[in-house]
Amino acid sequence: MKELRSQPKIMAFVMAGGEGSRLQPLTEKRCKPGVPFGGRYRIVDFVLSNLINSEIRSIYLLVQYKSQSLIEHIRRAWTISPLLPEHFVTVVPPQMHRGKSWFTGTADSVYQNLSLIKEHQPDLVVVFGADHIYRMDIRQMVRFHIQRCADVSLAALPVPIEQSSSFGIIEADTDGRVKGFQEKPAHPREIPTDPSRAYASMGNYIFNTAVLIEALEVLHQREETDFGRHMLPMLLQSHRLFAYDFASNEVPGIKSYEEKSYWRDVGTLDAYFEAHFDVLGMEPRFDAFNPQWPVYSSGYPGPVARVIGGRIDNSLLGAATVINDANVRNCIIRRESVIEPGAELEDCIIMDYVRICRGAKLRRVIVDRHNIIEAGARIGFDPEEDRRRYHVTPTGLVVVPLGEISYFARNSRGKGPGYNE
Repeated sequence: MKELRSQPKIMAFVMAGGEGSRLQPLTEKRCKPGVPFGGRYRIVDFVLSNLINSEIRSIYLLVQYKSQSLIEHIRRAWTISPLLPEHFVTVVPPQMHRGKSWFTGTADSVYQNLSLIKEHQPDLVVVFGADHIYRMDIRQMVRFHIQRCADVSLAALPVPIEQSSSFGIIEADTDGRVKGFQEKPAHPREIPTDPSRAYASMGNYIFNTAVLIEALEVLHQREETDFGRHMLPMLLQSHRLFAYDFASNEVPGIKSYEEKSYWRDVGTLDAYFEAHFDVLGMEPRFDAFNPQWPVYSSGYPGPVARVIGGRIDNSLLGAATVINDANVRNCIIRRESVIEPGAELEDCIIMDYVRICRGAKLRRVIVDRHNIIEAGARIGFDPEEDRRRYHVTPTGLVVVPLGEISYFARNSRGKGPGYNE
């Protein structure tokens, strides 16, 4: 096995092609990594920020489904200085260099881009997903990988045994050496040092380059396409695989009140909705403000939010939002939205370029971009009426899908950068 340098050359693939069917209707016209999150971010911003903060700055973003919104966001938000040729975030759609098919799996998407690996000749290839909300210093996982003389390292999240049937589980020994895999098991193998927990796979991997290239070629011959289902079980028979305990990761600037090792899969509407409340309050579980480990996103040249009157409790307001004599409680309201007099919002996510008209009342509602909620409307109070007009989850969460842009094209407020997203 090739001995790795203490400062290896690293390139990253970010898997951003997810269709996100369980997030419908938010993913009706955008892919899952492109879905807005919090007051100003997209889901993809979290993994990209982790890579950049970890000094991994040769990044290819592999896209596929409904990618235009994401591509526009990357173009605006993630341009790195062209003076540094090894520092870039580049979007890569299916190129079909090795066939005429789209990406058919996670491993296949990297296989179709083997030419990029061979061009850059990195020592390590980092393959991370784009679907989760978390902070991680990936350099610590790289050090673990080198110290263990690993061929592949897998990021592992300790989860309570009673919750582990929802995850792919990694069986590992006390040193982290992987011994096996279980897919959503009824009786998971516990962590040797903590019988109350099991290691859940986070879908984030570090590969020695030569190992990855050889394995991808073998999988292609077998017509197998996935890292988790195909490649890792195959490599387990002949190579050194190690599980990196995410709970051991130390990110600078984390406050004492934050949840240690915060990580959320926001793959369902209810999980997406609940994760937003983790960023609210004086002591949030996940504090978006961390100057030592920032979450980057697109800059916005517009003005700050304005509050003309009303009452606002425990809420975040995006830039250029206007609150005019309205009541807002436990809400996240993104940029260039207008809340008119007499409106009442509780436990809501209001995305960009939305107008909540006079006297409207909303409770446990996600309103996607470019919507006008008519005066006096009541959403979130009558389940039968809500189901007739909108998408409603089994828990009663109401989702108003993406609206039309014609109104915003005619008005000064409501049309901003990226209005067609």
